[in-house]
Amino acid sequence: MPSWLPASLPSPPEHTWYLGVVPVRAYAVALLAGIVVAVWVAMVRWRARGGDPWDVLDAAFWAVPFGIVGGRVYHVLSAPDTYFGSGADPLAALRVWEGGTSFWGALAGGALGAWIGCRTHGLRLSSLADAAAPGLLLGQAVGSLGSWFNQELYGRPTDLPWALEIDREHLVTNPATGVAYPEGTLFHPTFLYEILWYLAAAGVLLFLDRRFKFGHGRVFWAYVVLYTLGRVWIEMMRIDETEILLGLRLNVWTSMVLGLVALAVSAVLARRFPQREESVERGPGPATTGPAPETMRRA
Repeated sequence: MPSWLPASLPSPPEHTWYLGVVPVRAYAVALLAGIVVAVWVAMVRWRARGGDPWDVLDAAFWAVPFGIVGGRVYHVLSAPDTYFGSGADPLAALRVWEGGTSFWGALAGGALGAWIGCRTHGLRLSSLADAAAPGLLLGQAVGSLGSWFNQELYGRPTDLPWALEIDREHLVTNPATGVAYPEGTLFHPTFLYEILWYLAAAGVLLFLDRRFKFGHGRVFWAYVVLYTLGRVWIEMMRIDETEILLGLRLNVWTSMVLGLVALAVSAVLARRFPQREESVERGPGPATTGPAPETMRRA
């Protein structure tokens, strides 16, 4: 390894800054920045499909809060001892800004919110999901930086050149010995693996959509397939406390099951809908193949 490269990857020394008495938490900033990126990409892609970009904001008004609540609820349920075990503070389950959200809960909650928004404005949920899918991956890549700042959800020990340094107060218990890892132990930077996987997966989705003109939710289900592929191997590296089912982490089982479901749904959709839908609106509607006319946009 070149001498000018660091021997390991340091963790940020701070995760919270103060504007006067107001705390600014890196996890919250990363989460909000990821949401902004995801919504912006969805707006661009929605307009390219013939929709009004402001429709995305209408749907996001419902999807974002539902997604945050759903992600937190799933996270708390998947690690109940952290919040409700002996000596734990149950009120910490409400402090989402301190870190700890689950993708599957966020996806379920966000999908419910998006469905409400689409029903309200007469839009196809499948079309919106297709437009949003690549942006979701890019937003997740940005949001993963929150785990780096919080020094959480890292992987098992390693001596690789890009191993992650963790401060003593953030060291978790070694599942093999039942005691905390010694100070100076280096770990797999799973946040970095996530970022690289999400960026690569977003590129694959954009290529497939451009090449084959996917529609009727096919881009979204391809997104689930790619996400779960990465989630399985990254999750199996992690050593943070979670529920174990038949020797595997709960999120591993969830990823495998939903990945298979996504493959099956993708196959069915490919047979039933080989062509992209003509309109992003529910019902027959006129065919729309280009950007929304100026008269259709909101002031």
